Amino acid sequence: MTSLPFDPIERAAENWQDAWGDARRMRLATSIMRVQQLLINAYDEALRPHGLTFARFEALVLLRFSRSGALPMKVIGDRLQVHPTSVTNTVERLAAAGLVERRKNPRDGRGVLAELTDEGRAVVEEAASDLMRLDFALSALPDDEVDAVAASLSRLRKAAGDFE
Repeated sequence: MTSLPFDPIERAAENWQDAWGDARRMRLATSIMRVQQLLINAYDEALRPHGLTFARFEALVLLRFSRSGALPMKVIGDRLQVHPTSVTNTVERLAAAGLVERRKNPRDGRGVLAELTDEGRAVVEEAASDLMRLDFALSALPDDEVDAVAASLSRLRKAAGDFE
């Protein structure tokens, strides 16, 4: 990807301002969307050697942080805030790679648990180390700005009903 000689979001904001007025919120929304694309690309590149995408890494991390290393599919979907079809696809790919096992939920004969394998545990540890070394591609921001941005985004998520 080549760098542009100007900031396209700033240019769009100038045009927006001329056409419709205050462009601050459009500029912020567009910047958030672009930064999300850049971060996902950086994470996917860092995780590729482990055979992971960021979505699969998130599922492994969730299982790693669970008490038993296993969670029902519905809980995974709820915690990751993704559609059940996405959870099924993610877990199936992780199972095919030998990083999780699918098994019946002993508490619910119909339900399915995804359980972290020993290999999955090793991969998530290595992948997390790589993301930490990358500083989650956020090293351009000092810690106080990271905290301020996280707090602002948390307020937006809460206002949108993402959590109570």
